[in-house]
Amino acid sequence: MTTNFLTILLQIVEEPQVQVQSLNLFDLIVKGGIIMLPIFLLSFLSIYIMVERYFFISKAGKIDKSFMQNIKQALHNGNRQEALALCKKVDSPIAHVIEKGIHRIGLPIKDIQDEIQTIGSIEMSKMENKLSYLGLVAGTAPMLGFIGTIMGIIKIFYNISLSDNISIGIIAGGLYEKMITSCAGLIVGVVAYTGYHYLNMMIDKFALQVEITASEFIDLLREPIKK
Repeated sequence: MTTNFLTILLQIVEEPQVQVQSLNLFDLIVKGGIIMLPIFLLSFLSIYIMVERYFFISKAGKIDKSFMQNIKQALHNGNRQEALALCKKVDSPIAHVIEKGIHRIGLPIKDIQDEIQTIGSIEMSKMENKLSYLGLVAGTAPMLGFIGTIMGIIKIFYNISLSDNISIGIIAGGLYEKMITSCAGLIVGVVAYTGYHYLNMMIDKFALQVEITASEFIDLLREPIKK
């Protein structure tokens, strides 16, 4: 009994150890195949759009808190040109909206409100520019990854049919390589999806700020203004 146990133990010790080959990121990308190229192009596109839009929206949303106070003071003093000069000095969508409203002073309040809403919509459209591409990447990248995986599986079973050799090594070895595309596509899709909604949240916050400022301006027009 003891002899048999020692024999089995010696066999385990003498059995050649299987060396596990480590893979780095570059190896994984290469093994993913040609479908990784469009996925990476989509990733670069989404990163560029997210960075460019983030700085654009952040810059557009920054405005001095004293801006409206200075506008109110200038209009109360009857100095419309000074108010316009303040708007031109501050290169911001909010300043553009107020500038359009100042140009329309003298018209009925309803007409001024309509003009302000129109300019506000145009400024929001400028901020939303290119965001639709992020939505496209968020939907396209995962599908490209799945297509790469399916193409790989088809190739695996085709090779099996030719060699008439079904082994776990052949199936698993080829399958893990092809699932790399699905993983890459999902990662790019998640990043683009997150960026798309985060930037839209920034725009919604800014849109609320524009509405509040426009409302303050309309209230200002209802107050007595020096001629």
